[in-house]
Amino acid sequence: MHPGMMQGGGGKPQMMVLNQNTKKETGWKAQESNIQAAKAVASIIRSTLGPKAMLKMILDPMGGIVMTNDGNAILREVDVQHPTAKSMIELCRAQDEEVGDGTTSVMVLAGEMMGVAEPLLKKQHHPTVIVQGYMEAQKMATEILEEIAIPIDSKSDEVMLELIGASVGTKFVSRWGPMISSLALKAARTVMITQPNGRIEVDIKRYARVEKIPGGEMSECAVLNGVMFNKDVTHHKMRPDRKNPRVILLDCPLEYKKNESQTNVEITKEEDWEIMLMQEEEEVQKLCEEILKHKPDIVITEKGVSDLAQHFLLKKNIAVIRRIRKTDNNRVAKCTGATIVNRVEEITEADVGTKCGTFMVRKIGEEYFTYLVDCEDPKACTVLLRGGTKDVLNEIERNLHDGFAMAKNLLTEPRQLPGGGATEMQVAARMSERAKQIDGITSIFSNLVFQAKDHDNILVNSHVDSCKRCSFLLPLTLYAFRLVAIMTLSGLFDFVIVMVGWLTEVVIPLILSSAGTPNLKTLQTLKMLRVLRAVRVLRMATMCRP
Repeated sequence: MHPGMMQGGGGKPQMMVLNQNTKKETGWKAQESNIQAAKAVASIIRSTLGPKAMLKMILDPMGGIVMTNDGNAILREVDVQHPTAKSMIELCRAQDEEVGDGTTSVMVLAGEMMGVAEPLLKKQHHPTVIVQGYMEAQKMATEILEEIAIPIDSKSDEVMLELIGASVGTKFVSRWGPMISSLALKAARTVMITQPNGRIEVDIKRYARVEKIPGGEMSECAVLNGVMFNKDVTHHKMRPDRKNPRVILLDCPLEYKKNESQTNVEITKEEDWEIMLMQEEEEVQKLCEEILKHKPDIVITEKGVSDLAQHFLLKKNIAVIRRIRKTDNNRVAKCTGATIVNRVEEITEADVGTKCGTFMVRKIGEEYFTYLVDCEDPKACTVLLRGGTKDVLNEIERNLHDGFAMAKNLLTEPRQLPGGGATEMQVAARMSERAKQIDGITSIFSNLVFQAKDHDNILVNSHVDSCKRCSFLLPLTLYAFRLVAIMTLSGLFDFVIVMVGWLTEVVIPLILSSAGTPNLKTLQTLKMLRVLRAVRVLRMATMCRP
């Protein structure tokens, strides 16, 4: 049998056709490739973490420019082929959809978790055992987070704005942080619905639309007490301003019905042609008469409106808007209290919306926008964003969505955790303590999670002077030397060995990393200096022994 052929049923060989670039990896080589791919994806957005993070400029497939420090927005534009890298990007997307923020932190942490598992694979630990250990560590971390979570008052504007500002403060719009935070909070509270069972539902995606209009100033951004959409009335003579209008929403066309298939009509007499036109006019007039029974001021439909229907409605001083999007129609229904009707014959008085306070059409730039504002208890809203360019508006919208997500999470579950890496350090410290009380593989993974969480990406991205960054480490180092000397005087030599090992393996590499990326010669020199210092302290301690 030739290579590449398999023995099929009935003794007949089967041929497998593979791509010429297909590669097959197994064992340690495949595991190493997966780890390196995960670390590479995490390194792409590592510099976008923290309040001093940098923006990345990306050229999308359509030729547009994306400038952002949002992890999901960056990785969404990255084209990767490795399956592990694709899984990491999918993880980032899931974090953005479920939580709305923290995409960069999740990616960096996932890359670190993959990196610290590499030594265990080299020691021939089975991958399923490693995964099981990580799952146990996850349960432990979840319990710790539940313990340290702090309840908050979601009805307090001051507390909510402060927490939302903590999320927005690391973004491009940090200079307008208070304004963006207030926009996010007001929009979230507008669309918030309390179910009969007490559960709070905040559907930002469906009922809070962001309308971006280039031009103007950031101070013109606002959350409307209603909705707006990019449409104009169908006829220039229709009155564009109304107070307390009656609104009817339709999901059907206001024109004669057209056959689904092609139809040919042969007319031999001129009178027959006139009769056919009269029938069409009568059908449209019947549709309009059904609407006029309810005395509306505004008719909005998702389908088309014929010129004849416009004529009949204009005579009764009714404004008509056609071909509105389904999502916009749903928001109008939430604000005005109207019900979307599929047939004009089924319209009832309860379907007419009466909660709108003001209807108006305004021209902004080169476009006409319809406003339905001053609504009574609206459950949908439009966030109006103004800015210099489209790129700036797109980034502001991405940052605003993070604020939306933060407001939604706080309203549905009013608890908070400290930020700035404090939660990660607390979880790492507690897991390290619990690992001492656990036997078996779980203790190993608790320490691994401790190592993975113990990173200084926020410090690295802050671009703070290296002396300032080391200022909190140097007292710790001197304290360690003093402790070594005292313990040596007491005769606890084993403890001295442990402390020196901790010093050389943890503190010194951390100080070195704070000084940038030194070359090999500099590393060797600094390491020798640290060792000499340790030997000198130990020698002095030995000489002082009574």
